[in-house]
Amino acid sequence: MKVISYNLRKHRAASELVALVGEHDPDILCLQECDVQHLPESIGGLVLADATQGNRLGLALYYRSSTFRLREIRAIGLKKSLHDRMLKPAHERILAARLVDIDEGREIIVGSFHAAPLTALNSLRRHQIRAALTSLAALGEGLPQLMVGDYNYPVFKENLGQAVRDHGYALTLSDDHTYTRYRVFRGHYDFATSTGFEIERITTLPQGTSDHRPILVSVHPD
Repeated sequence: MKVISYNLRKHRAASELVALVGEHDPDILCLQECDVQHLPESIGGLVLADATQGNRLGLALYYRSSTFRLREIRAIGLKKSLHDRMLKPAHERILAARLVDIDEGREIIVGSFHAAPLTALNSLRRHQIRAALTSLAALGEGLPQLMVGDYNYPVFKENLGQAVRDHGYALTLSDDHTYTRYRVFRGHYDFATSTGFEIERITTLPQGTSDHRPILVSVHPD
């Protein structure tokens, strides 16, 4: 199974999605910072499962309908940062789907996630990540779970990794940095947390018009 996650930078990179899906042929596409009112119902064989409605910068999830059947989807709000309370860019920070593999009859859970911005403390983001993973688990106890997106966590990832492991999940980074701003600031912001999945690799794709690079997650259930 192939999953692409992409932060569109306030929807600026939306025009790249058709080519991105056409080139890499993902089964699932998870988006952050998109203008949900201008999202198409389908992109290259992927259909829109749902998008958040309470955000200025929204989340969306597409899936291949010839491979999966959508059983349930939830948009979930998490603890707010001061930035969220003052500027109200986002309320729902996790969009989680329970999908059924049509051929195998196996069910999985996949989430598109966007953590609080860098103005917030890492401790708040760790709280959001743990809460988001708990929300994923609530969709189906014991099912394989994969959460991809923009974690906004550039430093001290060992602390995050330990917090994720303590919660029963694995944290996996991509093979190269995913964020570039002003050609100076770089870091791994976009990655995956999972349980019940074996992640074969996470490939950082070439940069487009977003300050984030898309990541391609190759994964299969254990």
